[in-house]
Amino acid sequence: MKAQRAVWGDTLTELARTDDRIVVVDGDLATSTMAVTFAEAHPDRFVQAGIAEQNMVGIAFGMSTLGYRPWLSSFGVFLTNRALDQVRMLVSQTKAPVRLAAAYTGLLNGASGKTHQDIEDLSVMRALPNMTVLAPADETEAAAMIRWAADHDGPVYLRLARDAVADVFDGSYAFRIGAPVLLRDSSDGEGNGREAGTGPDVTVVSTGVQTSRTVEAITAVEADGHRVRHVHLPTIKPLDEDALWVLLDGAAQVVTVEEHNVVGGLGDVVAAVLAGHASGARLHKVGLADSWAESGPNDFLLDKYGLSVERVADRIRAVLGERVAA
Repeated sequence: MKAQRAVWGDTLTELARTDDRIVVVDGDLATSTMAVTFAEAHPDRFVQAGIAEQNMVGIAFGMSTLGYRPWLSSFGVFLTNRALDQVRMLVSQTKAPVRLAAAYTGLLNGASGKTHQDIEDLSVMRALPNMTVLAPADETEAAAMIRWAADHDGPVYLRLARDAVADVFDGSYAFRIGAPVLLRDSSDGEGNGREAGTGPDVTVVSTGVQTSRTVEAITAVEADGHRVRHVHLPTIKPLDEDALWVLLDGAAQVVTVEEHNVVGGLGDVVAAVLAGHASGARLHKVGLADSWAESGPNDFLLDKYGLSVERVADRIRAVLGERVAA
């Protein structure tokens, strides 16, 4: 397993060997975001802007007007909050081909302090017109997204986690922008005394690295005898809503799971699709319940905010009506 930030540094370094348009503008965090890998290989195309995120965006925009394809390298919280005005005005409104490589996103940055956690970035970025918003599940998907983004002619926000997670995909995976990914559907076959084709007991939708933990949680729920359909959304925006609806159609219970505030993130994306088709499904959002997080170790934070493997499994079981220990 490799951390997504390391995948970004390695993949971009490789791509830059044959694409001299690729440049990186860093906010004095190269050894954390792994932009240092790119800097060592391509020092003539690496700009150290210092702790000046607003200026970083201006520099990247200026370079994009000269034919370069710049990547911004910093913690997600600085790109989506401190530099938001510049991202909005210079990148989103002009459709500039600037890529925001947002490292250390989500809940699991508590060791750096709660000020550095970014649990509202998806809602902020998806609200910006022209912005593509990507949240990879693991290192394989991260690499595929980076390659896609390198050729995309427009703004991209790429949500990267600090730490490695268990693999979800193998080398056969092919990323398609906007497409939901069906990871499993145990309702397709017979089992547990039920006929094939009767549909899942619950449909679970997840995104980003939380998908890796959700895979494990669903394995535990299926061991109880339940049929579960699991959908991963790698693209928050743009989204092929018709393709997602095909996977949601007929579901009585839908659970969304995200390492993000439940306001404005994945849950609201799925809610809009269900509402648009007048679905009678009941939606349950698992994530931070409109609250700020706190400093602390990863395992503690995941458990406290209901995102550990065990807590997600418990929440799904509760939706299915089983008695769950408090």
